Amino acid sequence: MRTNAADAALAVVIGTVVILGAALGDGATPAGYALTAAAAATLAAHRHAPRTVLLVSTALTAAHVVTAHPGPLAALPVIAAVHTASRAGHRGLGAGFAAGFLAVYATRNALTADGATGRAMLLAGWFLCAVVTGLADKNWQAYLHQTEQRALEAERTREEAALRRAGEERLRIARELHDSLTHSISIVKLQAGVAVHLARKRGEEIPAALLAIQEASGEAMRELRATLDVLRTDEPTGTPALLVERARSAGIPVTLTVTGRERALPPQLDRTVYRLVQEALTNVARHAGGAARTDVRLAYGETEVTVHVTDEGTADPARPAAEGTGLTGMRERVTASGGTLTAGPRAGGGFEIRAVLPMDPVGADGPAPEGSGGAVPDRTPLGAAP
Repeated sequence: MRTNAADAALAVVIGTVVILGAALGDGATPAGYALTAAAAATLAAHRHAPRTVLLVSTALTAAHVVTAHPGPLAALPVIAAVHTASRAGHRGLGAGFAAGFLAVYATRNALTADGATGRAMLLAGWFLCAVVTGLADKNWQAYLHQTEQRALEAERTREEAALRRAGEERLRIARELHDSLTHSISIVKLQAGVAVHLARKRGEEIPAALLAIQEASGEAMRELRATLDVLRTDEPTGTPALLVERARSAGIPVTLTVTGRERALPPQLDRTVYRLVQEALTNVARHAGGAARTDVRLAYGETEVTVHVTDEGTADPARPAAEGTGLTGMRERVTASGGTLTAGPRAGGGFEIRAVLPMDPVGADGPAPEGSGGAVPDRTPLGAAP
């Protein structure tokens, strides 16, 4: 729209200049004004049809030259058309029409006025400038486009290199953890298993601490493998519902409530939601105590998804806890997704985490069916709160 307005303004300015030049000269006729105005008006379409504009403006201006005796200024629409045609890549066509118009102008002036050679030479210089400047403008635009493409390619290459380095670093960390921790935990598990086996073989009572060591080492191995899988893939290993089930099996009374029109989320947003729920439940297990009742709420809106996790732990609003690595990581994830995060003790005791994440339009699966209101009633697929 802005480009079309600029082209129309160019046509108006050139038409005004040529008409004023004709009015100040001798021999101006209504037909001449009409031909000049029409030739200038065609310039408004020079971006869309440069060759057509060149043909029409040259024909109209040549007709003006034949029917009247205008000065060199009357050729301004043709000069502008030759320039735009040359800029569009039709340099030879522009030069040919310029030569044809010069021939008509020189012939007409040679028959009716003195100084025809000087005028023709002046117009030839203008037309040459129009062709050269059009070609220079074309080359400049091509250079700018090439520079922009190179900048985009460099940005894409930097992003790919950063992702590759991040992947390599994750793999290195996974290898280091595997080499350093897996061996030690395996030895602990093996030694505990041997001790339990020997105690049973001798008919001795197995110490409770030994059984706890054996069970804890096995659980540590499973958790370590899951952690290594996350480092290798950087993808969630389940869903928020599975995280809630795991927390419940560990003794945490937790409820999952889903509201709104639940649907598949874009990969990055889905990963962020999963990590937020995972970290929130981990904080509950570490700081709120295993018996703290916890509520996980996922609210699906049309433009955003909200993650709200509350617990009834021991957090006191009078003594806000310092933000550790877990909350810092959550805040970084939410900020990277363009959302907002609030976290802190609740007024009635316990801790609250609330994240509002913008919904990627690509991840939406279209509007809700007519009559549904875009949402479904609240539901708790994993049972009611204890």
